[in-house]
Amino acid sequence: MTDEPTRAPDPALLGRSAPVDPPDVPTRTLVLVGSGVWTLALVVTLLVPALHTGERSWWPWACVTGLALGAFAWWYVRRGRGNAAGA
Repeated sequence: MTDEPTRAPDPALLGRSAPVDPPDVPTRTLVLVGSGVWTLALVVTLLVPALHTGERSWWPWACVTGLALGAFAWWYVRRGRGNAAGA
């Protein structure tokens, strides 16, 4: 063990972080999997009467909304990076 005193960090570097590249995420695959899960949820909700009657009558519409958002996400992701490339 050494008895060297610890050095204080350089005040000019405090609060700054090293540049980090964004993670490489298969966005199209995530959108497809999410849409598939919403499709499965819609089918199950429609096949089981207890899941779409009474107080749960809004459940199928939640699945339809999830599918609509998935379709929008698929369109948005397919158009490419667009203006976000320079961000």
